[in-house]
This record gives sequence, C-alpha cells and structure tokens, in this order.
Amino acid sequence: MGLTLEKATSIVIRSLTPNKPYHVQWLLTRKCNYRCRGCDVWREPDKRELSTEEIKKGLGILRKLGVIEVVLSGGNPLLRDDIGEIIEYASRFFVTTIYDNGSMAAKKIDALRHADFVAISIDSLDPRKNDYLRGVKNAWRSAVETVEKLHEEGISVTVSPTISQFNLHEILDFTNHFLNKGIPVWYCLYSYDSSSDESQLFKIGKKDDEYAIVDKEAMADLCDSIVSLKKKNSNILMTTKILKALKEFYLTGKRSWKCRALQNFFAIDHLGRVAGCHVHEPVASIFDLAEAWSSTRFDALRKSYRQCTQCNYLCYIFYSLHGNVVGNFQIAQDKWRNAKLLLKKNGLMTPSLAKPR
Repeated sequence: MGLTLEKATSIVIRSLTPNKPYHVQWLLTRKCNYRCRGCDVWREPDKRELSTEEIKKGLGILRKLGVIEVVLSGGNPLLRDDIGEIIEYASRFFVTTIYDNGSMAAKKIDALRHADFVAISIDSLDPRKNDYLRGVKNAWRSAVETVEKLHEEGISVTVSPTISQFNLHEILDFTNHFLNKGIPVWYCLYSYDSSSDESQLFKIGKKDDEYAIVDKEAMADLCDSIVSLKKKNSNILMTTKILKALKEFYLTGKRSWKCRALQNFFAIDHLGRVAGCHVHEPVASIFDLAEAWSSTRFDALRKSYRQCTQCNYLCYIFYSLHGNVVGNFQIAQDKWRNAKLLLKKNGLMTPSLAKPR
C-alpha cells in the first residue's frame, strides 16, 4: 500500500486535530522464536490471540479515534499466519511499522511491501555478542542478511538496536555502520518492568544487571554524539528533543516530560485489552474503547499516569514529549527528508514538495 495520496491527506488531517491519540503499539502475539536474555515473553507464552477479523475491527475503531501511527509487535508478529492480511489492512489508514528479530522478514517480503517501516532488531556489530543477547545461534547473520535483502527490495527497513550497558560503548560505531549503508536507525532503550502488579497488561521482564545502564555519563555523551550525527544524516529516526531529554535524565535523574499514556499513546495486547502502557493494568477492551475514551474514568486515569515514573521505555517517552499538534509538526520537521523519500518512492512528490526549505 505505502503512502498513497488519500492516506497522506488523512494522516495530515488527523495530525492537526487536537486531543487525539497519536501512537498505538499493538502487541499482536506472545509467541516468539527467540530467547532474548533481557525479555521474558518467550518464557511466558500464550497461544490465545484475536482473530484476523477481530483485529481488523479493532483497527477500524483506532481509525475513528484519530490514531495516526500503529506499531505491530509482540512477541514476533510475523509468526502469525495472517500477518500479511493484517499489515495490508492497517497500512490503508495508518503509518504502519512492524517489528521482527531478523528471523522472519525475509520470508514475508510480499506482506512487508505494504508496511511503511520494517524495524529489524540488531544489538551489536559483533555476531557473538548479538547471538548471546538473542539466545539463538546465527541470529546476527540472519538479521543482517534480512536487512540487506529488504533494502535491496526497496522496502523501508530500519535497524533498531536496544541500547543497554552491554552495548552502550559501541552504539555510535553501530549507527555509523548502518548509516553508511543507507539504512536508517531507530533506537530502543533497555528497560524492565518495575511494577509488581500481577495484572499489568503485558509482562516483559524484570531488571537484569547485565543490561541496566549504570554508566550514565557515557549515555549522556552518546546522546550528544547522536545529536551531532543527526546534523549530517537525517536517517537517524530520533528527534533532537528526545535525545536532549534523555541526556538530562541520565545526568540529573530529572524527567523533563510527564507521561501521556492513554492520551498521546496507549497499548493493546494479544487479547485486545487496552492499557495506557504495558506496565499498567487493562482498563478497557479495544471493542469498548470508543465509548470509554472521553469518559471521566479515563480522564482520572490520565491524571494519575502523568505522575507515573515507573519506566523509561523510549517509545513512551517519545510520545509523551511529542504527539500533540505541536509535537506532530516537530516530528514532521525532524523527519522531513524521510517523508520526502517516502513520497518520491510512491510517486507522490510534487514540484512544490521537492523544493528545499
């Protein structure tokens, strides 16, 4: 599907509409074929999932709510037999990103042609380190070959390293390696479930001292280095604003953001349950969400979430700092070159859009 003119127009309208959620992460499955050491999803699988039609119905509800961006993840969402149909449907209406650990995407190329972005998780340039993190032999080789294959096929692939103490000091070299190949980079940040609430939406795992970032000055220096690199290469899909916020957080412990869970973003699990984020308990079903969204109960939940400091998951920070009308403009400005590339790729570039600004 890609970025059609109709889709682009619809996204612009939704971006400029206040008080609408921007981002949804839909954790489609708890099935996973890897054994990542920093994650417990594979240790606690669940075969239950929504059907294809239920997911399509849910996506229709998200569209009516005004959602702009949907990330399909898991587990590994590409393990679903119907994932091609889900991606194709989602991509009609949303900026659609799908995550893979590098094991399945090369086998699902035709399905992935409909996605706007495909994010492949790679955490190190050292095959042994990467395979250790993933818990699977030859995971690095499979992921790198997958990235190269998707790039050759013209699919908008990005690499998505999770920054942790384990790989902190090589992230800059890692970034330059893929940027030199013309591959965009989108960062994740190691975090863990600090909540003791057994009813939280989607359990990922508790703290692992091997990965928790303790060298805070090095993390702050990395943020500075990435900001400098962004001035030369717009294929770093991370805003300067969030990099500066992360630097301040690691140096001072101060959060320059208030969590906007259930306002700018929310999460849906494999059973269709909705929560502000995965560490909180479900507060609705996707099928009841439209009615609940403007309720006084949800308003009260939003106020409580703004005080929450349980996590530092990067996507939640990102859409707390961005995700309103002004934030949407900042995201668009920061990613302008990438937006033009998508438009050009899909034959939608006009002379006025092609002019530099």
